[in-house]
Amino acid sequence: MDLIKSYLLLINIISLLVMYMDKQRAKRRKFRISEKSLFLLALLGGSVGIFLGIHLFHHKTKHIKFTVGIPMIIILQMYFIIRYFIK
Repeated sequence: MDLIKSYLLLINIISLLVMYMDKQRAKRRKFRISEKSLFLLALLGGSVGIFLGIHLFHHKTKHIKFTVGIPMIIILQMYFIIRYFIK
C-alpha cells in the first residue's frame, strides 16, 4: 500500500508541474503539451494534480473537457480505490 501511495503522490506532483509548464508555454506562445498527454497523466493517477493545476494556474478553465472531464476521472478513480483497496 505504501508503494501505491508513493506512486500517487509522485504522479500528482508531476501532473501539477506539467500543468504549470504548459501554462508558462501558453503565455510565451511556445510549443505546448498536448491535451492527450494531460489526460493520459490524469488517467495514470495524476488527476488530482491536473485538477489543482486547472485551479491554481487558471489553466484550461475554458475547456469543458477539462473542467468536467478531470473531476469525472477523479470520481471514477475514487470509486475504484474505495471498491478495491478499502475493505
